[in-house]
Amino acid sequence: MKRLLKLCCILALSGAVFTFFSSFHRKPKFKVLVVASRAKDHLNMIAAAKPFFEKMALENNFELEFTDDTSAVNEVNLMQYKVFIQLHLAPFDMSAAQQAALQQYIENGGGWVGIHAAGLTGDMFKSPKRVYWQWFEDFMGRIAYSPHPKFQKGTFVIEDRKHPVTKNLPRRIEVSDEWYEFNKSPRGNVRVLATADESTFTQNKPMGDHPIIWCNEKYPHTIYIGIGHDASLCENKDYTALVRNAVLWAGSKK
Repeated sequence: MKRLLKLCCILALSGAVFTFFSSFHRKPKFKVLVVASRAKDHLNMIAAAKPFFEKMALENNFELEFTDDTSAVNEVNLMQYKVFIQLHLAPFDMSAAQQAALQQYIENGGGWVGIHAAGLTGDMFKSPKRVYWQWFEDFMGRIAYSPHPKFQKGTFVIEDRKHPVTKNLPRRIEVSDEWYEFNKSPRGNVRVLATADESTFTQNKPMGDHPIIWCNEKYPHTIYIGIGHDASLCENKDYTALVRNAVLWAGSKK
């Protein structure tokens, strides 16, 4: 009886060890490329975001490449990734060739998650030194960025309770951040998932209808998250759940 019990313990331990080690050798579900900005205003957030995304990749079994080198945005390289995360990387910080490669990637069904400064579009970013990327402005819902108010605490409200990214989040989420404003609401051109509650912070120019998270359903599995300036967000359980949901949804089977 003792021998049998000992044998059972050995087999159970062996199984646990096998399960533990095999979890580190599972084939990744998909590959994700994060290309981050080099702008000084965002370096603290990006430094915090790198270990955040690395942990997310480990816990959710996907392969991650994290870089601030925009040369990674090319047609051949993008083909290997299911999801492209544009982390504070403004559209005008990519060359025309890189913009064309990303546009083709999205048009061909690639997953895209744009965070905060990824949404810097409009006349103030036009320059005689480069051709303005009009496609991206249209993709963003045909809106133009308007200077944001000071960094402050505020609340955004989950509007869409059916979308996979937001259905399990609290209805109201309070954060301290830069509350991006635009010349108009993108509603009508996009599917709005969450809006900023303008009664909870001071605006430069009140928008009234103030979407802050949305999807362009013309391009499945693409999502823009306007919140994301402050490094503390990488420790905010509701925000981290939002970003995790966005990445996993963008990388889901299509």
